[in-house]
Amino acid sequence: MPKFKYVARDKYGVVREDVIYAPDAGAAQMELEKRGFEEIKLQIAPAKQISLEINIFKPKVKEKDLALFTRQLGAMINAGVGIAESLEILSEQMPNKTLADTLKKVKEDVVAGMSLSKAMAKHPKVFPEFLVNLIEAAEESGNLDVILQRATNYYEKIAAIKRKIVSASWYPAMVVVIATVIVLGILTFIVPTFANLYASMGGQLPFLTQLLIDASNLVKSNILYIIIGLIGLVILNKFIYSTRAGKEGYHRIFLHLPILGNIFLKGAIAKFSRTLATLITGGVPIMRSLEISSSVAGNVIIEKAVLEAKDKVEKGQEIYKSLDPKIFPPILIAMVRVGEDTGRLDEMLDTIANFFEDEVDRAVEGLISTIEPLLMVFIGSIVGVILIALYLPIFKMGELIK
Repeated sequence: MPKFKYVARDKYGVVREDVIYAPDAGAAQMELEKRGFEEIKLQIAPAKQISLEINIFKPKVKEKDLALFTRQLGAMINAGVGIAESLEILSEQMPNKTLADTLKKVKEDVVAGMSLSKAMAKHPKVFPEFLVNLIEAAEESGNLDVILQRATNYYEKIAAIKRKIVSASWYPAMVVVIATVIVLGILTFIVPTFANLYASMGGQLPFLTQLLIDASNLVKSNILYIIIGLIGLVILNKFIYSTRAGKEGYHRIFLHLPILGNIFLKGAIAKFSRTLATLITGGVPIMRSLEISSSVAGNVIIEKAVLEAKDKVEKGQEIYKSLDPKIFPPILIAMVRVGEDTGRLDEMLDTIANFFEDEVDRAVEGLISTIEPLLMVFIGSIVGVILIALYLPIFKMGELIK
């Protein structure tokens, strides 16, 4: 199906640039209008070409970089420094080269008369929708320095929660990988030495030893296929995860994993609540806030549930009634209800975010303290079984020698 590149203004007035698949330009135009876009400009997207530009060493802009940017920009604006001059200063001292180079372009657009939010919106790979919309609302209300400080607090907390989730998932995974490498190394380099020794003696080897030697021979004779298979598995996994259906399947599995699933869910709820609270406090319309918050959660299942809730809210339903109780914890729904009833939704969402961030902290600490000795026992057991299998024939040396 043909791919069309479009530039259009969404129903919130924000200019969007993306691609859409459609049978023809007319169908693409109709689909975009159905989504609420206006001032649509379409063109056939060019086929992908191999780029000669090497971006492998170009750093990505992460939450910690955005936190540093918003903190320093807010401080300079609060001190009375102009936006263009602030951007010039920051572009010279930002440690992240990608962000520094982008700030130079943003500064040029601001000097040319463009608003800060519009200039930042031209660089979606550097400045996320969350920050662009927050700054746009701040420009309208005139409290840019205050909103930037809130954005700083937001990015610092989001970075912290991501670190916790990554540590919870990568720690056991890395231990298993290391254990696999150790076992493959033993089977490839150490076991064959013992196998040659025992073969020269003759006799019947114990079952466990023979099993280990057979496994070693299997690995040695098929090592190339094993490596190719592992690489192919990684590539296939990456391809599946790159598709919407594949990512949704993986994310559904993540949420149902023992122990880890609960951590992933709480982390996603914390990010969603923190984002929504910050956007509402910053003056971003509730519909736009829900849309942005859905993509920040980091889980497709949560994202779909939030977007479904957004559609219900658009039809006049309260937010707390729109949240699916099969996905969102009862405490979240209850506190959103209180927030709506009292007119303090942003405060309640902040409280929810703090609660679930603390829950993730405790869950990760408990997981690591529990799983660390279990993994050590797991690795020790594997190495122990291999050593026993290798040295068992020595205890029966008399029976082996003919």
